Amino acid sequence: MKTPKAIGLLMVLLAVTLTPAAAVSQKKAAASAVPEAARKAGMAEAPAVLTAANVPCQLSDARKIGEDKKTKTAYYEVACAPGSMGYVLQAPAGAPATVYSCVEANTPPAPGQPPSAPCLLPGNSDPKVALQTMIKASGFDCLPEQARGIGQTKTSTYLEVACQGGAGYIVVASVPFDGAKPAQVQSCLMYDEAETNIKCALGDKATRLAVIDKYAAMANNGCTVKDKRFVGVSKDNSTFYEAACENGKGYIYKVAAAGTLTEAYECAKATSILGGCTLTDARQALNEQAALYTRLSTNAGGKCDVEKYALFPSRNPREEVVEMVCKDGTGAIGIFPAGSKGQVLDCGRAPVAGYKCSLAKDVTGYTALTADLKKFKSDTTCQVSESRVVGKTATGTTYVEVACADKFKGYIIEYQSQPVVNAIAVTGCAMTRDCKLPGNT
Repeated sequence: MKTPKAIGLLMVLLAVTLTPAAAVSQKKAAASAVPEAARKAGMAEAPAVLTAANVPCQLSDARKIGEDKKTKTAYYEVACAPGSMGYVLQAPAGAPATVYSCVEANTPPAPGQPPSAPCLLPGNSDPKVALQTMIKASGFDCLPEQARGIGQTKTSTYLEVACQGGAGYIVVASVPFDGAKPAQVQSCLMYDEAETNIKCALGDKATRLAVIDKYAAMANNGCTVKDKRFVGVSKDNSTFYEAACENGKGYIYKVAAAGTLTEAYECAKATSILGGCTLTDARQALNEQAALYTRLSTNAGGKCDVEKYALFPSRNPREEVVEMVCKDGTGAIGIFPAGSKGQVLDCGRAPVAGYKCSLAKDVTGYTALTADLKKFKSDTTCQVSESRVVGKTATGTTYVEVACADKFKGYIIEYQSQPVVNAIAVTGCAMTRDCKLPGNT
């Protein structure tokens, strides 16, 4: 999983430039008031500036904003193909132009102040629309309601977008801004708690967190939200939220980038998700869940008094698979389908079902493998010291190779996995070429 501090939120923008520092400050006028002479000059002069600056623009309109005679710097606004971003160009004579998207150009240099060189052309009347496609291409659904420029470095343009419904994002795009190039899109919630000089200002944290009430309602798990927090984002752009409920329970909700709820984890089962729950009494929840797994283990014929546990990723929504550490230090894998007893596998047999122990003191299960071997080879002196899964047969059984502590050649044990894991045959390594463990070849 990706936490806020692990994905570059602590960068320091050493070369941030806010809105264009145009020498020709102007009042925001209606688009219809753009002088025809300004348009004519813009259409004549701006194309060369665009080309030299490598600005991705299919020019549809332009105007010359003005010129600073002292610094020999000209300023232009250009509108591009419909739905594309427009730009303001700061073009000093004999030097590369500085390019600002209309979102940046329309951003005031300070609260309460007008932008110094806003976009006025009709084609640039709503520049934030151009951000919707870019954000969607990054895997997020957002209908932009507000947008502002944050700044530029030599390689990146930083924008903030507030979406319909309360979500907000920081968009890290190219310089000059190019809506066709991939962008990094990161939730404003990641910046609310991070120690960074980038902050979201369009909306507030409480508004952004209000969406958790909607996900709690979608989960339909009886949670009236008392407290809430942002947990983090995964590599697939799924977002995780925690909700503490009025009834004392708590959940972590997994939400896809498109905004749909995909999973609701009880806090007792969420210990592996970015540190688990912090708003509820996790210790009590863990103890209650451990007691539940002890009962399920007993019902399935196991003998594990569960001390701690960890869930495996779900392969079947109607089945829980959990690694259990028993109070005697042994480990087991519990496979608990809804509505049936399931089975409990020791760590030696668990790989037959596709699982591996990792939490117990003894994760090998060699004692159980030795017992399976001696069911078929009662006179063997082999005490299993190593094992590996060889593979499955066409009939669905699984071969497990074992090596012996006495260094004599070992064996391959054949297991059925359905309906329960059970040893059904043994072949000596002297009789097969499939053995690979040291001492078996």
